[in-house]
Amino acid sequence: MSKPAKAAAEPNFEDALTRLEAIVEAMETEELALETLLARYEEGMKLARHCHEKLNAAELRLKQLEEEAGGALVVKPADEEG
Repeated sequence: MSKPAKAAAEPNFEDALTRLEAIVEAMETEELALETLLARYEEGMKLARHCHEKLNAAELRLKQLEEEAGGALVVKPADEEG
């Protein structure tokens, strides 16, 4: 599979997180067959890895933007604004 086709098949962060939350809820609340549990666990692990990679990429990009701004960019938590 080529990279463009693979990239098009990957969910965005929000969709992946929503699906991961649904998988966790189903595994916690439903009585599922062992095979189904294993399949959901595997899918969940892939989604968790995908989300982690997206967050790492976003953090790296923020650091790059801060460096480009000469370190003048300061990120504050929302409760400290104002």
